[in-house]
Amino acid sequence: MCIRLREDLNIKKMSEVEATEILGWTYRAPYDFYNNTYSPEAVKEMIEGSYYTVFAADKGIIGFFCTGSAAQVPNDSYSYSDDYMDIGIGMKPEYTGQGNGRSFLAAVFSELQISYENQPKRLTVAKFNRRAQSLYEKFGFRMKHEFSKGSTEFIVMIQSN
Repeated sequence: MCIRLREDLNIKKMSEVEATEILGWTYRAPYDFYNNTYSPEAVKEMIEGSYYTVFAADKGIIGFFCTGSAAQVPNDSYSYSDDYMDIGIGMKPEYTGQGNGRSFLAAVFSELQISYENQPKRLTVAKFNRRAQSLYEKFGFRMKHEFSKGSTEFIVMIQSN
């Protein structure tokens, strides 16, 4: 189910209804690591934080992204500097693993370019998620750091210009 996002894309600040839907998404293993649990606090964080919903004209919500501290993984060993714009992304489970990532991420970066044109970008991804790392590498990201949080290892990727 490959979708074309750039022509019919709409991005807006996340609403309570959208946050509730996104928190209910379930991914298949091993990506079930990204499953969330609904709570009023989680909804509040998403609608009050730097979260944005991505829509395709005839498909409804196809994903979301967040920026700043919302995109960082709290931990005890890696310190996020303010030198980069942190980005976190999530695509609706039914659209993952089908070649949609490139157009989705291109659309997100196009939107971010408006406000953060000259700020270098940073992504943090679970180390097991080779699929996402490969996508990010196509956009010029390279691994800069690794850290662990609990039993999960993460990779910090920086966009090289």
